[in-house]
Amino acid sequence: MRVHRFFRWLALALVGTGSIGAQAQTAYPQKPVRIVVPFAPGGASDILARALSTKLSESMGQSVIVENRPGAGGTLGAEAVAKSAPDGYTLLLSDVAVLTIAPRLYPKLGYTPEQLAPVVNVAAFAHILIASPNTPLKSFADVLAQEKSKPGRFNAASSGNGTSTHLTIEMVNVAASTQLKHVPYKGGGAALTDVMSGQVDLMFIGAPPAMPLIRSGKLKALAVTTSNRMSTLPQVPTLAESGLPKFESIAAQGIFAPAGTPREIVNKINAEVIRIIRMPDVRARWDAIGAEPVDDTPQQFSSWIALELDKWGKVIQSSGAKPD
Repeated sequence: MRVHRFFRWLALALVGTGSIGAQAQTAYPQKPVRIVVPFAPGGASDILARALSTKLSESMGQSVIVENRPGAGGTLGAEAVAKSAPDGYTLLLSDVAVLTIAPRLYPKLGYTPEQLAPVVNVAAFAHILIASPNTPLKSFADVLAQEKSKPGRFNAASSGNGTSTHLTIEMVNVAASTQLKHVPYKGGGAALTDVMSGQVDLMFIGAPPAMPLIRSGKLKALAVTTSNRMSTLPQVPTLAESGLPKFESIAAQGIFAPAGTPREIVNKINAEVIRIIRMPDVRARWDAIGAEPVDDTPQQFSSWIALELDKWGKVIQSSGAKPD
């Protein structure tokens, strides 16, 4: 009897040890976490990733490393993460265009939207309609009025064919029956320079690169594309206020994980990032670049992305937009 009792105790002890081991294996994180930014250093994705990585390292007790892997409009880095192990140790922080525009724009893509699981919407940005500070235009309403009297009189720059800044021009042309002439550039820097000098009339641009130039008076903001006015530019009306009811075009930055990443890990990252974004010093950094924090669940973020994928797909089809 004593022998049987001993083996019974030993079996229970081994089961208990195995349970503890399993719990230890699921504790996250147990090693450094890598955040892939699929763009060059200095852009919005990179700025946000580095701000979050420092805070995440402190709160999670492991190093969180930012790795820049630029190329093909962000799709190379997105593909690398999509094909990584779904264990929470390789994440993507990127413009959501890699899931909402790229799958409809590129005929051959090395991943599908289903291979990347939305974790958290880090920040939402308006596209800002900008012009030279010397322009007599004061608002988008002025643009509409002059377009009606002389269709096609204005040209509008973008950072490249198929970008969200280009597709926003196409959305406006459809919604307002305007004929803004698209002028594509190889990146936003040269386009901004030509808008500032007045060589190009207009441009839709994401808030981060535009905000410092607007604040310094080097650019004039005519409208924003969010449904509500930006808290950092409260004096600038929305396009919806300026003659295009319900118009909205948002550039967002999100964190994604390879599909199949355990739900508890996804939820933990979501909760940690939202907690960090609410910190006063982090909120101040978001405000400086015109970013609006978004407190959403992975499920809410996923649903929004599905709607955006459908919306941009229709714009791409109707406009015939092609990548550079």
